[in-house]
Amino acid sequence: MKIRVNMLSSADAVEGQGVGSAYLELINLLKEEAYHAIDLTINESGYFDINHIHTIDPMNFYKIKMHKGANIMAVHFLPHTLEGSIDLPKFIFAGLKHYIIDFYKSADYLVVVNPIFIKELIQLGIPESRIKYIPNYVSKQKFYAYDEQKRNQVRAKYGVKEDDFVVIGVGQVQMRKGVVDFVEVAKKCPEVKFLWCGGFSFGAITDGYHQLKDVMENHPENVQFLGIIPREDMNDIYNVSDVLFMPSYNELFPMAILEACNLHKPLLLRNLDLYQDILFDSYLKAEDNEAFAKMLCDLNRDPDFYREAMALSEKISIYYSKEHVLKQWLDFYRQVYDKSYSDIKTVKVDTEDFDKILCKKKQMLVLDNKHYSNSIFIKDQPFSILHRFNKDRVISVKIVDFEEFNYLDEETALDILINHQDKLNLSAKDMYKYSKKKDFALLEFGPIVE
Repeated sequence: MKIRVNMLSSADAVEGQGVGSAYLELINLLKEEAYHAIDLTINESGYFDINHIHTIDPMNFYKIKMHKGANIMAVHFLPHTLEGSIDLPKFIFAGLKHYIIDFYKSADYLVVVNPIFIKELIQLGIPESRIKYIPNYVSKQKFYAYDEQKRNQVRAKYGVKEDDFVVIGVGQVQMRKGVVDFVEVAKKCPEVKFLWCGGFSFGAITDGYHQLKDVMENHPENVQFLGIIPREDMNDIYNVSDVLFMPSYNELFPMAILEACNLHKPLLLRNLDLYQDILFDSYLKAEDNEAFAKMLCDLNRDPDFYREAMALSEKISIYYSKEHVLKQWLDFYRQVYDKSYSDIKTVKVDTEDFDKILCKKKQMLVLDNKHYSNSIFIKDQPFSILHRFNKDRVISVKIVDFEEFNYLDEETALDILINHQDKLNLSAKDMYKYSKKKDFALLEFGPIVE
């Protein structure tokens, strides 16, 4: 039986954000490779086995509160990572952080893209048992190396010569991304061409907006700011480049790193602890602009050193394969699904049907998906009990079987109902009504307990 997963996200509404890239990659991965196991919907309302939330929209917060199935929240950023990203009045910034924490605490499970942040979430009061690490993924069909002829054609499109050594930076123009350092390093390497791909996704509330705008308008000749590049064009940019240089001060797991690694482009990153558990020391690192400049010069002038750096990126690309990440998601969805169905579940049962069960006119009920939202039915292991609360007593009926049927055509649905009619005792009207349902469940009862 397929697991019904509903994605809730507005991440693709604004271009140039890593959150949107990560979300779209996961959507495509599940659509292409998990259609046999996952019934995927996007931004729908109603009951689902799992709501998988990617953005902290207020409407998504409301849906978490109202949803009776499991809620998984993808943690694409932490409260402290907003520092250096947006510039807001202190009281608004404090309120936003509090809202994010409440949002995360409301979900049943949190998925982080970097294990280093599990500790911080625990410090925020979230149990470790509710936190899961699953890395990002990037398609090798969308990000790959061109042959030399096509690469030179794309270089010409962006005004880059065939023999230029090109260093790119990718990300929103923010202080925490190290954009100022990117330009300062470019000044120390005049023989190298530097391209920055990204813009002000947060507009004028970007932290350091005026300083960054001045940097973008008054840069050295070997630096070019390309603005926000549509995701479908980013593979061109990686093929134009020779090195991905990310002098960020704070990150979770930049999608640009995986994208560049698919082309085996050398990585030069700031020496941050957060990279150690996800990149396995398979990258070049430095502490300051002098060291960054020296490393880039060495990559430009030393072919052997460059090939060694390419091999490190290839190692990362192999680890973050489609098969490896897909298996983690499918295993986790199944784990969440099984756990939710072994915990308390509720189903609405009409009083009239319950009375027929008590009178032994029925041994089984058929329930459509609308009944999964609230009721008096409690499902646990190894058996279940249906409770009827009267003024002076509680009448309980043991449930001995609960079976779901999904994606039924009318003929199959009717066959199932006819095969169980001796226990269902449906009227002709109800038989016809339920045969039109594409999804329903059968609930079988045992003895009455008072």
